[in-house]
Amino acid sequence: MSIIKVKRGSPRWAAAKLALLSLVIAGTGNLSGCGQVTYDWPDRPTPPPPPPPPTTPLPVDPPVAGPPGTSIDKIDILLAIDNSGSMADKQDILALAVPDLVASLVNPRCIHRTGEAPSVAVRSPNDACPAGFRREVEPIRDIHVGIISSSLGGHGASSCPASASASNVDMAHLLARADERSGVNELPTYLDKGFLAWDPDQKLAGEPGVPDAEDGEADLDIDSDADANDTSLIGQLTQMVKGTGQAGCGFEAQLESVYRFLVDPEPYATIELQGDIAVPTGLDEDILRQRCEFLRPSSLLAIILLSDENDCSIREEGRNYIVAETKNGFRLWRPRSECATDPGDRCCRSCSQSQDGCPVDPTCIGPDGETARLSPEDDPVGARCWDQKRRFGFDFLYPIERYRRAFTEPQIENRQGELVPNPIFSDLNPGDGDTDIRDPGRVFFAGIVGVPWQDIARQNAEGQPDLRRGLDERGEPVGGFKNASELSAPLLDGAISSTWELILGDPARFQPPRDPFMIESRAPRTGSNPITGDAIVPPHEAGWNNLNGREYTVPQGSAREGDLQFACIFDLPESKDCDGMAESCDCSEAADLENDSPLCQPAAGNDLADPQPRTATQIMAKAYPGLRELQLIRELGPQGIVGSVCPSQVVDDDAADFGYRPAIGAIIDRLKPALGREPAP
Repeated sequence: MSIIKVKRGSPRWAAAKLALLSLVIAGTGNLSGCGQVTYDWPDRPTPPPPPPPPTTPLPVDPPVAGPPGTSIDKIDILLAIDNSGSMADKQDILALAVPDLVASLVNPRCIHRTGEAPSVAVRSPNDACPAGFRREVEPIRDIHVGIISSSLGGHGASSCPASASASNVDMAHLLARADERSGVNELPTYLDKGFLAWDPDQKLAGEPGVPDAEDGEADLDIDSDADANDTSLIGQLTQMVKGTGQAGCGFEAQLESVYRFLVDPEPYATIELQGDIAVPTGLDEDILRQRCEFLRPSSLLAIILLSDENDCSIREEGRNYIVAETKNGFRLWRPRSECATDPGDRCCRSCSQSQDGCPVDPTCIGPDGETARLSPEDDPVGARCWDQKRRFGFDFLYPIERYRRAFTEPQIENRQGELVPNPIFSDLNPGDGDTDIRDPGRVFFAGIVGVPWQDIARQNAEGQPDLRRGLDERGEPVGGFKNASELSAPLLDGAISSTWELILGDPARFQPPRDPFMIESRAPRTGSNPITGDAIVPPHEAGWNNLNGREYTVPQGSAREGDLQFACIFDLPESKDCDGMAESCDCSEAADLENDSPLCQPAAGNDLADPQPRTATQIMAKAYPGLRELQLIRELGPQGIVGSVCPSQVVDDDAADFGYRPAIGAIIDRLKPALGREPAP
């Protein structure tokens, strides 16, 4: 069955929305309230995996803010935060960016009407601007903001059990926990629903303007008597970000977690192994209820993903779970020899699969006469999620096309391969009076992921990446990260077709990025960054570059044997002692003289004249190439936003390039035109 494609903003799109609303009402039982959602879909065998993604990005129409004369008055923000090891330092930096994110939407700055004076901030969105000033945009007075993690358990494998950490199986449920190992939400949220509700006018319950226990949050950063609780929006969200923690599953399903919470029409309750086949069964009623309460049909939907690793969204069907299997020294089977030179070859497949139509490959038979398996050196369990077709002859992950469709099309496939309404473009609760179903132009996906900030920053007049004074398309020195059109523009006088070729390459054709720092590899790489000229420094050699410091020797037989070379690194705000902290500390084995990690003290590279042993003090943090997240952002066109998880600096908190301020700035700049809420002159 083919997917129905309807151009957004067209009469057919409006008709499709009306049809979908009818389907939702007819197909989901009693929908008078979120707590009464019922479904009548039986468990059936899982269909074959969907077809591979197209070889080139599909065009995305310009954003649509809504019918003429309308403006968006509400926003639903979903923070999708990687909670695997080494993420605490990034979560702390994101927490510092929360005030920028929130204040830019709920309490925009006041700008001078003639531009003759600098902008000023006022305490509350209900406060008037000083004489001669006006709001940059009208404040948004209705916001939902929630958090999910990247941990979906082992997908049917024995890895990532809840017994090891409750954070291993968050299952895309909303999180508001104070402790990363907690299985419950301890932090106060709106009516204990798991998310925060910004409601400065106190209009959600009772009499508008009169605080009520069922109203949302009215305090931005300091508690007052403006509402009936003793919390503030920024304070609560900051705690929730930090509480996500780093005790989650190492098979990070960043994209599938978002899909599960927002889109999956039948989120499973459990995965059962029937023989050696994984079968999703039941329905997760908690997800359905939380989605219905969180997601309003007429809101602008902003998804902000934070991760320092590539996405590992394992397909939850068939035998795909084996890629996450770790018990009893399990190793995957060898790939056929064609995979090493051309993963796109029709005979590039696992030696464990049917070999029909392909010549005999003697490498597929092991010394014992059985199907050959990979060695521990070639298949470390911590490195199962990258370059799978080449390394294993099989891709165990969901195709990126699954997520592009989820954020752009009115219908998606359920477990049986049938087209059903996409919840993002449906009215999940017709009884609440909100019936203006959003267009795709109201859905934005931002990834703060592993990519050198220098690759995606605007460049100054001297051609240098500059987050403070980089020039935009109009030649204005605004700094920050490139927008969608700038990312697609040629680089270096046309020598590189676009920033996408630089940082992503062409995954469909197995062509690597032009920036060698963005190539996934356990072995040391070679080459130089085309933008900055920084050369990759081999391990154990003198030198240092400004992107990832240098390559390092991935240790064998240790907790980090599955490590990859880093895309980028950055200074930790405070160094940390890793002695006795094997979990989520990158220098715990640094007392070994052979450890040449650029994350560990001393800094600034190897001094061959005066070699110094590494210590157990970590002074830098790292990120790996976030290729799948970047691929999705590219295919979403103007609805995609990219930022670097490696900040330029974390010292001067007043500067424009501090922490994740450039990433948050890129998100806000992209949302403002879609809001369509320019204030009156």
